[in-house]
Amino acid sequence: MSRLPFLGIAVVPLLRPPGPRPAFQLPVACGETWRLSTYPGHDDYDVDLFPTTGEAWGRPVLASADGTVTVAGINGSLGGRTPQDPDGPRGRGGGYWVKIDHGGKWETQYLHLLEAPSVTAGQRVARGDQIGRVGSTGNSGAPHLHYEQRRGWSKVEAHFDGVPSGITSDDREYTVRRTSANCGP
Repeated sequence: MSRLPFLGIAVVPLLRPPGPRPAFQLPVACGETWRLSTYPGHDDYDVDLFPTTGEAWGRPVLASADGTVTVAGINGSLGGRTPQDPDGPRGRGGGYWVKIDHGGKWETQYLHLLEAPSVTAGQRVARGDQIGRVGSTGNSGAPHLHYEQRRGWSKVEAHFDGVPSGITSDDREYTVRRTSANCGP
């Protein structure tokens, strides 16, 4: 009599549903008010952040929640837009960028940073830690921070301080204003 091999069932972590949404904060300094915007062709849920006062170039970009950096480098090509030459040639993609895994299948992405990120892949960060500075690298027309929240493989509407951002569809150009409560732990 021959025996059939045991065919066990393995639980694959990728099939588990995402965990609860982390307590994301705006990825900018505490108390600052920023304009969150989108435009046709940008992609649903993509958020571009511009300060409402002062210069955007070089402003600190902060981790919006605790997590582990999974990518810190270049997405596409950098181009040549700098504070000294703001109309320099555009690059491709996101330029200097950072991606953070927040656990429970939640990620954030931060694109168009001014220079190489101040964090490295594998580094643990806390909410409010500086990960880079606002720039215009990659396919960017002006200094700003491009920001995304992802659940699993999908982009979702960004929430800050437990409140939906209001940036959902790229069917038209529109903006909202939000004030950062990213005031450290």
